[in-house]
Amino acid sequence: MAKHLVLVGGGHAHLTVLVNLARVIERGHKVTVIGPSPYHYYSGMGPGLLSGIYRPQDVRFHVKKMVEDRGAVFIEDRVVRINPVQRTLVLQSGNPVAYDIVSFNTGSDVPLTGVVSQGRENIVPVKPVFNLLKAQHMIIPALKESPMNFIVVGGGPAGLEVTANLWRLVNRNSGNATIKLIAGRKLLGDLPEKVRTLALTSLTDRGITVVEGNRVKELSGNQILMADGSSHPFDVAFMALGVQPSRIFSDSGIPTGADGGLLVNSFLQSVAHPEMFGGGDCISFSDRPLAKVGVYAVRQNPILYHNLLAALEGRDLKAFMPQKDYMLIFNMGNGRGILWKRSFVYQGRLAFFLKDYIDRKFMKKFQVAGEVEERE
Repeated sequence: MAKHLVLVGGGHAHLTVLVNLARVIERGHKVTVIGPSPYHYYSGMGPGLLSGIYRPQDVRFHVKKMVEDRGAVFIEDRVVRINPVQRTLVLQSGNPVAYDIVSFNTGSDVPLTGVVSQGRENIVPVKPVFNLLKAQHMIIPALKESPMNFIVVGGGPAGLEVTANLWRLVNRNSGNATIKLIAGRKLLGDLPEKVRTLALTSLTDRGITVVEGNRVKELSGNQILMADGSSHPFDVAFMALGVQPSRIFSDSGIPTGADGGLLVNSFLQSVAHPEMFGGGDCISFSDRPLAKVGVYAVRQNPILYHNLLAALEGRDLKAFMPQKDYMLIFNMGNGRGILWKRSFVYQGRLAFFLKDYIDRKFMKKFQVAGEVEERE
């Protein structure tokens, strides 16, 4: 019996489904994809987009074209409410979309509530990734006018890479700027000390100030107010304060994890609504926490594709079994990278070349024909 599959978001975890939409449709099912933009930007290459290493068309998937070329329907809109009883989504436009099976891959946002009080125009959350491209377009002409103060807030991998690539953006445009990273308790505090030391040295050797052992209390106008009473002026502030899923699930009365993500079992399936699935940053596992890193969303791809098709046709689901370890490579904005996996740590050009190769290979696998030749 033909059913209606709705995909909300064209993120990393939905890419295998998107590539195989024609197969789903050939089996008699209808497919609708809902997203806020025709494009999805790959977060792993976001800092390089900011610095100019990559062009916009290098780091994005043309989701709308991917969907429509395979015979499915793309709706450029946002889901603002879910009615799981009636199996209906309500869009920002007010239009309803009914579903038999629905899957969410809506990513995450940077939490700003309680930190930003005013002056949002020059405050840039690092997610969604498109914000980094908008910031680049704002910064380049401003650098030609006068010296600038940049601050990055957040001591995790995103804060590190954005800081390092902001340095590259300033230097390749012959700008005069100070860059400061406010890293909270400790830069890369959850990673091995050797990784932390290499990252810290890489930044400070370039004249970047790293502030540790203090936290941001509030951003007001062009000032960052710290918990110890000190303040830091800025022209542009990048916010990399971790990530949080949309409130759409909790606001719709659907069970969520502690972080607000859709609470799922090992099948990437809602614990309360078996017709509801999800992947990537917008989900939380019922039996264990899982780091919000892109590698897990990528690895969920084939499992989610299998399970959505199985749910449409009443077949057995497969469990997602995340690997306990994964490789991290940081793009340090100077042609070098820092690689970490288990006890192995390496810094150098080879690390960046490896990251660049892996990222470009991933993009090539899912980009539509001719996409990299598109104009910005």
